[in-house]
Amino acid sequence: MLMPKRVKYRRVQRGRLTGKATRGNTVSNGEFGLQATEPAWITSNQIEAARIAMTRYVKRGGKVWIKIFPDKPVTEKPAETRMGSGKGSPEYWVAVVKPGRVMFEMAGVTEEQAREAMRLASHKLPVKCKFVKKEEA
Repeated sequence: MLMPKRVKYRRVQRGRLTGKATRGNTVSNGEFGLQATEPAWITSNQIEAARIAMTRYVKRGGKVWIKIFPDKPVTEKPAETRMGSGKGSPEYWVAVVKPGRVMFEMAGVTEEQAREAMRLASHKLPVKCKFVKKEEA
């Protein structure tokens, strides 16, 4: 599972999911990408599940880039705990994804293979996604 080696603050506030992605919204490394069309928190487990789905489909051919990293800790309090007594302990890590963010990229496979692999990966994620190709500049 992806998570930071160390962080400056153990607990962070939740924040807002407003706006569009200004960085990481184009296909930069590979030829094909999976772009988010709505905002969400994506957990490290979901990222890993999507990665496995893609690599299994292409039978470990081609190359896959993961363009998001879960660097935000999410805290939870134990079940049946009374209100108060501070913030809970960090339980898992999420990546904050805004609309337009390219989450995964792929190269070294045909477009049909990439499209199907990305479709399988998108089923593992809590956001609506679309398949994008690299713009030839």
